[in-house]
Amino acid sequence: MWRMEDVLEQYALPYDPKRPLVCVDERPCQLLSDSRAALPMQTGQPARYDYEYVRQGRCNLFMVFEPLTGWRDTTITAHRKHADFAYLLRDVVDIHFPQADIIRVVLDNLNIHSPASLYATFEPAEARRILHKLEFHHTPKHGSWLNMVELELSVLVRQCLGQRIPDMAALQRQVTAWQEPRNAQHATVHWQFSVENARTKLSRLYPSLPVR
Repeated sequence: MWRMEDVLEQYALPYDPKRPLVCVDERPCQLLSDSRAALPMQTGQPARYDYEYVRQGRCNLFMVFEPLTGWRDTTITAHRKHADFAYLLRDVVDIHFPQADIIRVVLDNLNIHSPASLYATFEPAEARRILHKLEFHHTPKHGSWLNMVELELSVLVRQCLGQRIPDMAALQRQVTAWQEPRNAQHATVHWQFSVENARTKLSRLYPSLPVR
């Protein structure tokens, strides 16, 4: 249970610009285009779309979410590989939080979510430079629901991805248009689950100590 408590303790800490907390996750996206041109909207008649569609392949969407400031950044990649994750971490360090001393990263246990991705992508000195600025906090196995970015990804799916998007460039435009007003509003997740809640509500998951 130490992984769960570790993540929950990170959420309870106050905002520190020198030690920002970000949550990272990704999701696959299917690209779809219309099989026929839509009929345009007319007076008294909405635009009409054919129910058939054409599959245009799949891609990946990464999200970096800073809950204490209500900021998020989404990146579309062709794959979900070690190199894609490594380049994302480099952007977190060099572009998004260059003034931070340490960046605390909450993430699940996907195989690419490890320092090995950096060493598989960059020269050792560069990998070490990036890793030196990062502090990983992994959720427990089967406990990815503890990652706040999953809630933000759920909002993205509901508000933005329920439409046919034919290619990666169009998908990036759509998610950027979605995230800009949310960033401007500092929309965030109001997390309520604490270490104390976990010890009470999930007590069955904790080991039982022998009575002395």
